[in-house]
Amino acid sequence: MMSPAGGRHGRIAVRVAHLLMQHVDARKLGVVYAAETGFLIDTSPDTVLAPDVAYISTARHATIEDETAYPALAPDLAVEVLSPNDRFSRVESKAFQWLDAGTKLVLLVDPETQTIHRYASRKQIEVYQLGETLDCSPAVPDWTLTVDDVFQ
Repeated sequence: MMSPAGGRHGRIAVRVAHLLMQHVDARKLGVVYAAETGFLIDTSPDTVLAPDVAYISTARHATIEDETAYPALAPDLAVEVLSPNDRFSRVESKAFQWLDAGTKLVLLVDPETQTIHRYASRKQIEVYQLGETLDCSPAVPDWTLTVDDVFQ
């Protein structure tokens, strides 16, 4: 059982979800999921992870047989917002789990440093600061995210 996230965490998560959803809906690219939606990423043993924001392309979403259950796939994009009590190493480990399960891109949003860590693979990790824009098109076609827009 986890404690609910604080106000800043929720505000930033919904900001990212809003920016993503505007892009996805305008182009009919797929489905955006809210915080705490569980994804079954492994069955040996059962492993369910819940990102703060997730995206699945239309084609991959069509393969989900029962949306009332945990989708049995990794999202194309997973976004994790760090909470004040999170250890970075624990959240980074979760990013690696997402990548290992097939997620194309993981974003770790750090409100304390106002940075976004972009994980395209275990070795391709970039850190973006205020004033910078990151390309998320490996996971979400033609979507860029400006760090300032996340933390405004």
